[in-house]
Amino acid sequence: MARIAGVDLPKNKHMDRALTYIYGIGLTSARKILDAVDLPHTMNSDDLSGDDVNRIRTVIESDYIVEGDRRREVSMDIKRLMDLGCYRGRRHRQGLPVRGQKTKTNARTRKGPRRGAVRRK
Repeated sequence: MARIAGVDLPKNKHMDRALTYIYGIGLTSARKILDAVDLPHTMNSDDLSGDDVNRIRTVIESDYIVEGDRRREVSMDIKRLMDLGCYRGRRHRQGLPVRGQKTKTNARTRKGPRRGAVRRK
């Protein structure tokens, strides 16, 4: 099992899909990385040699921001929006959808479970 950027790549998956398990690398980035190290996209993650892993690791370390650094960058971006007090920052602070979705009937993921009306006898 290959370990890249602190993440164990899944077994028995094509490499372009396996690299997406690393936070900060999507499908397009994974394919660019594999093109840079001259590996086929359909190669299985089980078939990687130690040299292949090292080549992939060097490309990722030199060209991409992944895992902890990427998470920190995203959280700092959100914190900046909240400190500015702009619309997107206020929505983050209130725990509501940020990108213009309606909230009258949907948005249960952001708003949490429904709180029903209080019944009085």
